Amino acid sequence: MNQPSLRPSERLIGTLLRASRAVEKRIEDALEGVELSLSKYSALKHLALAGEPLALSELASRLICVRSNITQLVDRLEADGLVRRVEDPKDRRSVRAELTALGRERQAAGARQAKAVQDELAERLAGLDCEAIEQALARLK
Repeated sequence: MNQPSLRPSERLIGTLLRASRAVEKRIEDALEGVELSLSKYSALKHLALAGEPLALSELASRLICVRSNITQLVDRLEADGLVRRVEDPKDRRSVRAELTALGRERQAAGARQAKAVQDELAERLAGLDCEAIEQALARLK
């Protein structure tokens, strides 16, 4: 029995999804080498970029996830010694997450791993019209 052929737009969406999963898998595999998951690395990266402790609600906003997920993620990061909870000097009801020295080290190691993957992928994509691809993908937003 013949399967109906996919329309070009359906093939394109499938290709984009497979490519996205492949890139995410490569980054996850690289981060395993420094004992980080992608979610842990993302949280550490946002804390490092902020340069100061962040309220959990702000971290959730930056990671585009719900507060309950951030609480669990920060619990795991704290158990690993990568962050600590600190009081918010402006609001006693609020708690902030702060990188520890180990958290800074692990975030930097994760950044090197992620950059290595990005560099490898950029090399493989060399010669493509990246601007045209970016413009096409921007239409999806």
